[in-house]
Amino acid sequence: MTGQTDKVHWGHTTISYRYKYARRKTLAISVHPDLSVTVTAPRGTDPVKIREKVRKRSKWICNAQRDFGLFLPKMPPRRFINGESHRYLGRQYRLKAIKGRENSVKCLRGYLWVITEGSPTPRLVENLVKEWYLDRAGRVFKERLDACHKLAKQMNIPRPEIVARKLKVTWGSCSRSGRIILNPELIKTPKECIDYVITHELCHLKEHHHGPRFWRLLSHLMPDYEKRRHKLNLLADL
Repeated sequence: MTGQTDKVHWGHTTISYRYKYARRKTLAISVHPDLSVTVTAPRGTDPVKIREKVRKRSKWICNAQRDFGLFLPKMPPRRFINGESHRYLGRQYRLKAIKGRENSVKCLRGYLWVITEGSPTPRLVENLVKEWYLDRAGRVFKERLDACHKLAKQMNIPRPEIVARKLKVTWGSCSRSGRIILNPELIKTPKECIDYVITHELCHLKEHHHGPRFWRLLSHLMPDYEKRRHKLNLLADL
């Protein structure tokens, strides 16, 4: 978004934002998953009035940034060497890479076994593990969508297409076409956390913003969503 930048102060918090003008009658404020704030104002609007409007919405902006902040994946990068700990569905597995007849990856008895045709170099092991995670993500996400949608369909929420795709700053997103995209990193968390993210995105098919109606719908579909979100956030910090 091109335009000018400005900021306001709300208590001890500084809210930076970018604004631009467009052919519209009202001023719109948006908070994005990367925590940035943008404002689209009617042409000719005094920047002082824009600043006043942002200041009036400061509480809402900070709450939205807090919600998105809890949703950011923060898992540290892992090394792909023997003995390194890797997670799958919330459990820890020690990586064990050995040379064998064919390339394969499997979880067995507390280990993430990686078999390689050639020498098990970190680069080769990394590629095989990431392919395995992506494959498992695709399968598990569809399975959990089936489970989560059983209740959501009672609220007239359609069953969307779901895909696993790398996302920079969120666990999941919902496209305007009604497709749910989940970060493959989510496969490392427990199913209850995966269900939270899926249900969160299902709610966006009916309520597109994080307003009161969205949170009421989420609370109806998943009364313990705050507990699940908190657990997801704690796991992301490990």
